[in-house]
Amino acid sequence: MPSSSQTLHMPVSKLIPHARTDQTMCDIVNMGIAVQAAFSTLCALEYLKSYNIDPDLIERVLLQPERRRPSLH
Repeated sequence: MPSSSQTLHMPVSKLIPHARTDQTMCDIVNMGIAVQAAFSTLCALEYLKSYNIDPDLIERVLLQPERRRPSLH
């Protein structure tokens, strides 16, 4: 049991809209964004479709960049 000067804390996770918890998915989506910047939206669309990324996610990521999660880098 903690002493009176100690407290128990539950970890608090900050909610980030559309946060990715799957590193593989994160890498695929980031590569899709890079493909879009280097080539075209159509190329990025085909790249993301080839990995069976959800169409709603593809649309949001490629056509609504203001809705992407903040970069942590």
